[in-house]
Amino acid sequence: MHIKKGDTVVVLSGKEKGKKGKVLRVLPGKNRAIVEALNFVTRHERPSQQNPQGGMLQIEAPLHSSNLMVICAKCGKPTRVGRRILDDGSKARVCKKCSEIMDLG
Repeated sequence: MHIKKGDTVVVLSGKEKGKKGKVLRVLPGKNRAIVEALNFVTRHERPSQQNPQGGMLQIEAPLHSSNLMVICAKCGKPTRVGRRILDDGSKARVCKKCSEIMDLG
């Protein structure tokens, strides 16, 4: 996947279009990611030991990765992610707009 935990992303389509957030969790098997403070859904909780009151909870639902674009830390623009093999043999993610290394791995 082109998205990692901790990346800052912008939403390209849907009800949250244009909003930015930090990726909290990546679900590679489903090609989805959970973004902080975006795509809230209401979940009804039954009373339990941890939550004796019960009630309705607001939680973040996963967004499909095709609707997310990584924001480069160097240039600050939404960009596609490329891959490059460095001289020492390690792999790095690269910004397609400014050609800067985003991070290793």
